[in-house]
Amino acid sequence: MPFSFLHSTHQEPPILIPAIGLDLRVRVPPEMAGGVLTSIETVNAPGYGPPLHRHHETEIFYVLEGRYLFEVDGRRLTAETGDVVTVPGGAAHTFVNITDGPARQFIQIVPGLDAKAFFLGLADVMRDGKLDQAALNAFGKQWHMEFLGPPLKKPAR
Repeated sequence: MPFSFLHSTHQEPPILIPAIGLDLRVRVPPEMAGGVLTSIETVNAPGYGPPLHRHHETEIFYVLEGRYLFEVDGRRLTAETGDVVTVPGGAAHTFVNITDGPARQFIQIVPGLDAKAFFLGLADVMRDGKLDQAALNAFGKQWHMEFLGPPLKKPAR
């Protein structure tokens, strides 16, 4: 099989999910890595993050800029620029940007999944700005994902 490569540029339009303050770009789709992984780059608005959820894939979060509060299986930790947080498949997890400005992460998802289809579908479910638990779980079934609760709140100072 001939070698092929992908060049993902910063000019590609992001997938936007305002309900959870997320701008996301798929940097390495699973088909470019033989299905082994997917890589995404995210920008999270201050005080935002995903609902508490779990799925089969392992996620490796590399904090490019800012500070995050992570919760993984009920335990909390703070990660800042340069830190790496690994969340094993099956662990209930969420995070929130705890800075006053946008924060960024580079995330590896192992094994890979079609992140573009997933996040466009998630954006559609959240298009009215509400985080409806039943609608999220109906959507999540096709991705073998379970939404367990609301996003973390940014701690008061």
